Amino acid sequence: MGIILPAKTHPGVIIAAVAARDHKRAEAYAKRHDIPNVATSYQALIDDPSIDAIYNPLPNGLHYEWTQKALAAGKHVLLEKPSTSNAAEASELFRTPSSSIQGQPAPVLLEAVHFRFHPVWQKYLSLIDPKTIEKAHSTHHLPKGFFPSDDIRFQYDLAGGCLMDFGYYNVQCLRQVFGTEPEECLRAETRSAPHDEKVDQAFSAAWRFPNGGIGSIESDLAFTGGYPFPWLTSKIPGFKTPSCSVKHHETPVVDEELPKDLAHMVVKTVTIWCMSFPSLWHRIDVVLDHILKNVSTGKVVKTWTEKSYIKEYAGKVGDASWSTYRHQLEAFVNRVRGRDGTGVWIEADDSIRQMEMVDGAYRKAGLPARPSRTLDG
Repeated sequence: MGIILPAKTHPGVIIAAVAARDHKRAEAYAKRHDIPNVATSYQALIDDPSIDAIYNPLPNGLHYEWTQKALAAGKHVLLEKPSTSNAAEASELFRTPSSSIQGQPAPVLLEAVHFRFHPVWQKYLSLIDPKTIEKAHSTHHLPKGFFPSDDIRFQYDLAGGCLMDFGYYNVQCLRQVFGTEPEECLRAETRSAPHDEKVDQAFSAAWRFPNGGIGSIESDLAFTGGYPFPWLTSKIPGFKTPSCSVKHHETPVVDEELPKDLAHMVVKTVTIWCMSFPSLWHRIDVVLDHILKNVSTGKVVKTWTEKSYIKEYAGKVGDASWSTYRHQLEAFVNRVRGRDGTGVWIEADDSIRQMEMVDGAYRKAGLPARPSRTLDG
């Protein structure tokens, strides 16, 4: 999903080779997706002089090691989120010059937080005033049983956990809408995976941001319930549409025709639905709650609500069929080729700050940050 399908519609990209720990599995994968070459190992793939760039979708705990090795070999890297296991690794990965060829610019390194590249997310951000946000809330839920209990997402040694998966998107949403980093993690609670208390199966947290606004998340990789008659349905696997909702503080509206003893105020709430996979479906809800108040007494004289709905399937480039991954690949190739794009990019410091926020939430929850591995595994 992250690279095979997007590459099929990009004229500048060829999936030339694949590697896996299990060579037979790599051969089967190559045959299924018409990939011409199967490397004997990850290192062999990196050392192949015909390869320009590496896509790294390995388990989280292997991101740092193999991205470092690819960069050292002069390869560009599209690196799946989360970029690394923890903030210390992210700082070293993104702040270390990584050109092995003297006189050549460093290879391009991009953390693949795909939803940020879709035009609907940029449209959503354009509707928000970060300075006046009162609260923001982002959610992501997956039905229980979608991933087996021994999935890599639930393995601590491979940097697993809900906050490193779906929760990672929710943290990204908060940092994007507030446009800055939080001052403090106010609370963090988890539901542990049955086999390991260090691994979060679900994560809930809240942060205070510099403007005083509160950002919160709810993420669950094994969600149940959400139906009528909870006493009967609470253990049934459930699903909620991914969302991010921002409520602004009450702000004045300029209305020259309004009597001087009245003030016109508005509270703006903007919600995006299905921001993770918007090419399938999405919607932005804009709700304006209007209030007329008596200036001297503060008494509410009148209220009314306006609602509008926005969709943004196509942007400056591409068309409505482009997925978030296709928009992301376009941006990556443009950067590699030195071409101007839409202006959407994830800078190195952005990826580092993201991991710092994740590590801080784990500490607040009383859990350790995800562990580092040596470069030899």
